[in-house]
Amino acid sequence: MQEKHETVLLHEAVEALAIEPTDTIVDATFGSGGHANEIISHLKEKGRYIGIDVDETALRHPVNELKNATLVQGNFRELESKLETLNIKKVDGILADLGWRMEQFSGNGKGFSFRLDEPLLMTLGEPADYPFTARDIVNEWDETVLADIIFGYGEDRFARRIAKRIVETRVETPIETSVQLADIVYAASPAAVRRGRVHPATKTFQALRIAVNDELEALESFITQSIASLAPQGRLAIITFHSLEDRVVKHRFREAAAAELGIVITKRPITPSTEELEENPRARSAKLRIFEKN
Repeated sequence: MQEKHETVLLHEAVEALAIEPTDTIVDATFGSGGHANEIISHLKEKGRYIGIDVDETALRHPVNELKNATLVQGNFRELESKLETLNIKKVDGILADLGWRMEQFSGNGKGFSFRLDEPLLMTLGEPADYPFTARDIVNEWDETVLADIIFGYGEDRFARRIAKRIVETRVETPIETSVQLADIVYAASPAAVRRGRVHPATKTFQALRIAVNDELEALESFITQSIASLAPQGRLAIITFHSLEDRVVKHRFREAAAAELGIVITKRPITPSTEELEENPRARSAKLRIFEKN
């Protein structure tokens, strides 16, 4: 049975946008539409909602009726071009939730989950549109580069031994599936890690996903475009789920403030309440940061 996706920091994120009824709001990571319906509930007939998602299947989720609601397929790093296509020059609020829908880990055939035996792709969009997939990385890339990816994007201190085991395995047989890779990482991990609550392959899978989708570069580009696209007093709110993402957001917000483009509203990130964590333990790593344009 597929797990139900729970929207994280739902009310906090929408409140962060300080929405007026006639605002134009961009939901840059539409996902399951959880934030969408809450945003739309704050808008009146002259307000406008734009939902963007790179995954076409995400845009099939229903949203509450609003005359000026538009759903657009695309990566949020294409924000400016998507707004230009819609003939929108400035917006009043932008929200990005960098979490992953449960559906993306549950049988979409791309190998995001080490619990399902699927082709090792890890592309957010169509694999044909990407220069390489996770399979390409683990089967073709140099051992040193592999180790750097696993350490840099996964922050796994056993990256070198994992990379070594991957290279040793691929000499004998190609690494084709998510379960195959997970077993390799498990075998390469120390006994203490294998006994832990978190699967040893978690960080390696995160690292490969970030590399395949160029997630950190996409995030930096998105932040730059978002600030440029905001009207005066418009707000950008971003929810992150791991330290690498949060570091990018924190530093980019500070740089924008130093350049006198606006102010950082959140000196410290907003995190889920105790009540939310009791209902949804997966939210424990979520952090919300807010920037307001001058």
